[in-house]
Amino acid sequence: MPSKPQGFLRDAGLGPALLRRAMNLWPPFLGAGIRVLRISADFRDIEVRMALGLLNRNYVGTHFGGSLFAMTDPFFMLMMLHNLGPDYVVWDRSGSIEYVKPGRDEVRAHFRLPAAEVNRARRATTHGRKYEPTFHVAVVDVRGEVVARVSKTLHVRRRPLAPARRAARTGGVATTR
Repeated sequence: MPSKPQGFLRDAGLGPALLRRAMNLWPPFLGAGIRVLRISADFRDIEVRMALGLLNRNYVGTHFGGSLFAMTDPFFMLMMLHNLGPDYVVWDRSGSIEYVKPGRDEVRAHFRLPAAEVNRARRATTHGRKYEPTFHVAVVDVRGEVVARVSKTLHVRRRPLAPARRAARTGGVATTR
């Protein structure tokens, strides 16, 4: 049985500008004051910021740790998903955060997905194998000092081809896997 699509937004074909606007209106980001500043045309470079506000402060008046993690949560998965295309399933497998110092003002995170990582995922997932790369991003304050270090592990697998698509790829010969 072919696997189901990964959600309606993936199939909506949102370009980087429209996806950025939609994410900025997404309630978890909107409430925490998280803003996506830029998504590159190739979905391999994303910048995010979060100002310190009333709704994302903790008990002692610094950035709430959950908001710091939330501002980094979906981006490596989205970047890999857009770069690999519809023949792949990409999920967040795990994530961790190390709090380095209190965030007392605006913080930013800059996500980069090198083309080599996308190519490595394609090669590693041939014949249906899974691939679980780990990516890292630093959350920095306005002085460029690290507030937190975040690691995200993705789960990547090539989607099994439906018989009709498999036949189209093999020159009209329906093959089995």
